[in-house]
Amino acid sequence: MNWPLLYDMQRELDTRIETQHGLEDEDLFARKHLAFLVELGELANETRCFKFWSVKPSSPAEKVLEEYVDGLHFLLSLGLECGLFYESETSPSAQRPLVEQFLAVFRAADRFGMTKASADYHELFTEYLCLGAALGFSPDEITAAYRRKNEVNHQRQNERY
Repeated sequence: MNWPLLYDMQRELDTRIETQHGLEDEDLFARKHLAFLVELGELANETRCFKFWSVKPSSPAEKVLEEYVDGLHFLLSLGLECGLFYESETSPSAQRPLVEQFLAVFRAADRFGMTKASADYHELFTEYLCLGAALGFSPDEITAAYRRKNEVNHQRQNERY
């Protein structure tokens, strides 16, 4: 994935939102961290992977992918907030069952939320990419979906969402 491009796109969106909403001088880390966790929960809900009591299937792949890139928006934004960047050239592969991978992302997000450390950000990002792989998404699919959702997010700002 072209990380510099994605970070640039996210920076542009973040700057726009912060300017439009008068948040330029605010520390938004806690709100962005909570937003990431909420998006992660919404993603888990769309997959239904933990709902052992139900026979209803996962949402369609396109809906799951949209929820995944919602989380990616906040993950990139958290990095920008802390001056941290994910730069790996390789795409990690799925290594755990889906429920375990979700839990690994939640644990990594909790750690990063407490430390704001570069190593913990890298681990969180890697675990999130592993989750994407476990969901069956390729780097190209993720990038294309991110671009689409980024455009939607800009349009929402145009419409005073």
